[in-house]
Amino acid sequence: MKVLIVDDSRAMRMIIRRTLRQAGFSRLEIREAASGRDALAQADVEPVDLILADWSMPEMDGLTLLIELRKTHQTPFCFLTPQGTQQMRDKARAAGANLLISKPFTPDSFAEDLGRFLA
Repeated sequence: MKVLIVDDSRAMRMIIRRTLRQAGFSRLEIREAASGRDALAQADVEPVDLILADWSMPEMDGLTLLIELRKTHQTPFCFLTPQGTQQMRDKARAAGANLLISKPFTPDSFAEDLGRFLA
């Protein structure tokens, strides 16, 4: 399975990658994008099975990425964000997100929340 991690922070992309491994998802092919624009371009070139994206990024934020992505792709999409307010959850759901995971996350929460997409 292929997963695309989208976050403007290189350190956070490394943390997400490590947490996926610790959650038992060690056989994933993981790709990374540092912006929503880069992620959109990658999704057009080679599809992935799941996108894990930050909400707040420069150039193109996660919500805009999701809205643009949904025009041509139905790839499962999960937000990883420290501000998991109900308003954000409602916006994410309305735009077509499958899941919103609040930071900080743990290997156990990844295993539980992402298991249905990565099984």
